[in-house]
Amino acid sequence: MKTIHELRATFPRPGRVEWIGLRPARRAPLLRVAQIEAHPLVGLIGDHGKLAPPRLTALTGEVGEAGGRPAAPPVPGGPGRRQVTLIQAEHLPVIAALCGRAEVTPDLLRRNIVISGLPLLALKDARFQIGEVILEGTGECHPCSRMEETLGEGGYNAVRGHGGLTARVIRGGLIREGDTLTPLLP
Repeated sequence: MKTIHELRATFPRPGRVEWIGLRPARRAPLLRVAQIEAHPLVGLIGDHGKLAPPRLTALTGEVGEAGGRPAAPPVPGGPGRRQVTLIQAEHLPVIAALCGRAEVTPDLLRRNIVISGLPLLALKDARFQIGEVILEGTGECHPCSRMEETLGEGGYNAVRGHGGLTARVIRGGLIREGDTLTPLLP
């Protein structure tokens, strides 16, 4: 019999990227894109106007010179925990049914990546790979008050429990529609 740890690390199949969207600015409509670049320092390039950081130059100094202070450990809930938002494709019809709509499209929910075939919340606090990119699930992606505007009265509650996952970028690269999402073993 498998342990609970082994059960939590077992998935019936990999997931698949079905849709990618960028928010070019706050409150701007999402734009569907075929691929996106992820960067560990900023998240998704182009999302909320984020740009790739400028190239860092090497430090110069005398041999034996002491380096700067070590980086502080990440703060729970702190910067970088919501660099990427993901939602499970199978939850879109559920949200539509709960808010009384025939359909809910990914752009209405303002998430960056729609994944099918894998239970996203199982990736909370875990690392996973999509295309070239390694992400780490940092928490549930709770709905915001805009869901009332977008989906109508009760839209906020229709999304509760189905809002997806937030993640931070561990290793950058490209994510493309059709890429596979593979959980990484600890």
